[in-house]
Amino acid sequence: MAERAMRHLSLPTWSRTLEWSVMGLVVAILVVAFMHYTRVLQGQGEYAAVRSTLGALRTALVIDRLQRVTAKISNTGAADAVLNEPRNPFELLQQRPANYSGLASRQQAEMVLPGTWVFDPACPCIGYRPLDDRWFDSPSGELMAWFQLQGAPGPLQLTGKEVYRWQGQLLD
Repeated sequence: MAERAMRHLSLPTWSRTLEWSVMGLVVAILVVAFMHYTRVLQGQGEYAAVRSTLGALRTALVIDRLQRVTAKISNTGAADAVLNEPRNPFELLQQRPANYSGLASRQQAEMVLPGTWVFDPACPCIGYRPLDDRWFDSPSGELMAWFQLQGAPGPLQLTGKEVYRWQGQLLD
């Protein structure tokens, strides 16, 4: 037994150094892999949040249209021209998203903070600038995804100005 303990103590130091180096390398690889998958997961979370906001805005536009039509039918509402008047869809929500930063034009896209929504009344369009440009792919190379309000004679719809991709998935 004592001989076995002596043999363990007499291992060369390069062997222990090699063991610790291998262990450090394995830990470093695991940390890098974890960081990569964390970034991918963050991108998927942001994609889900963007789609959720687009869905809420589209629903608000339909509800607004129905309210205007019923008001017109009951003769208490506005004329036909007002039914399809493009407005800021963020104003139709009960509560605006925390990352809505207000009005901005397409020319001001570089000044828009990443991760925020804007409305361009001249277009009329809503825009979103992603937190990380690597997740977002625009055919024209734009920094933001732009969705235009259109849809006369029916309810206004939000349609993409281009075919946008987010981590390879279609963003509509």
